[in-house]
Amino acid sequence: MIKEVIVVEGKQDIAAIRRAVEAECIATEGFNLLPRTISRIDDAYKRRGIIILTDPDSAGECIRKFIAQRFPEAKHAFVPREQAYANNDIGIEQASPEAIRDALSKVRLHEWQPSSEFSWQDIIVSRLTGVPDATIRRAAIGESLGIGYANAKGFLYRLNHYGVTRAEFEGALNKLDDAANPNNGVEEPNYGD
Repeated sequence: MIKEVIVVEGKQDIAAIRRAVEAECIATEGFNLLPRTISRIDDAYKRRGIIILTDPDSAGECIRKFIAQRFPEAKHAFVPREQAYANNDIGIEQASPEAIRDALSKVRLHEWQPSSEFSWQDIIVSRLTGVPDATIRRAAIGESLGIGYANAKGFLYRLNHYGVTRAEFEGALNKLDDAANPNNGVEEPNYGD
C-alpha cells in the first residue's frame, strides 16, 4: 500500500491506479475542483501526503500546477505521453499497470527553493532543443528522470525544480546516447567475404 494519497483527474484514472498498485486515490473530476474535493485533498495532504499523477497533456499540466500551488510539498509522478496513449485518447486511464508502477517508483518533490544547477546552455549542449530529434530526446530523458515530457523551457524548469542532480542528468544523457549508438562510435572491422 502506498502511504500517500494519489490525486488523479477522473474515476477511470482511479481504476487504472488500482490495477497497478494498492493506493487511496482522489479524483479532481477535471479542472472543476469543487470545494469538497479541495477539502479532501487538503485532509490527505496533512494526514499522509499526496502524489499528483495527472494526464500527460496540457489540461493535466494545468491541474498539476493548480494543485502544486495550493499544496507545495506534494510529490509528483509522471507517466510518459507515449505510455499513456491508446484508443485515440491520452490519459492515466490508458496507461498500463507497469507504466503506472514505473512512474510511482520515480516520484519527485517539487522544490520551492529551486536550484540553478541547470542553464539554457545545458539544454542546448545536450541537444534538447534546436535539433530535429530534440523532442524525442526530452521525452526519453524525462522518462528516465521521472519528470515527464515538456517543451525545452518547461524541461529546464523541471530540471531545476524537481531535485534532479547533475549526476542523474548526465547518467540519463549517457544512457540515451549509448542506446542511440551501441558501439560508442567504434566501427566493427570489415573482414570481407
